[in-house]
Amino acid sequence: MKSANLLAQLAEKLEELAQAIAPHANKRTPKARFDSQLFHCHTTRLGDYLLEVRQSLALLTQSVNGQRTERVAWMAERVVLQISALQRELATLKLRSSETQPEPEQENLYEKLAKHQDYERRLRAMVADRESQLARQETLAQQQTLQREIAALEGRLQRCLQALKRIERAIENRERYV
Repeated sequence: MKSANLLAQLAEKLEELAQAIAPHANKRTPKARFDSQLFHCHTTRLGDYLLEVRQSLALLTQSVNGQRTERVAWMAERVVLQISALQRELATLKLRSSETQPEPEQENLYEKLAKHQDYERRLRAMVADRESQLARQETLAQQQTLQREIAALEGRLQRCLQALKRIERAIENRERYV
């Protein structure tokens, strides 16, 4: 009986939260807000997180009905933490709206993308040049020097590729929210 009362209280809290989130449920944020340990979904809409809390509450109810006490304790804690996280997010929504305002353009993302694509092209050419030189070297010392240069250039190339991915994501995000 005690479990039934607690489940009813959790369901009531969840419904209050759902009503508070309703106006904001489908608004997107620039990035996911919650820890992946707390929520499995990695979306940018509060409505999706609310849906996951509902699913967690349903699993908790099943665990209570199945009398799995270890799982009940874990699921109850999870539901309470999820509800608390959503309540905190809702409370700070106004503060976060100012956070999502675009900051002044320091540099056009498309120019930055073109610049990094040029870096990538030049780094690939340098790696290819060093590799062709390596094939022609006869002494071990010269080969080792070129191998170190190739390794350094490949490290720079990897960092360049990561920067390219970040820039492309930033462009996608900007276009999605405009």
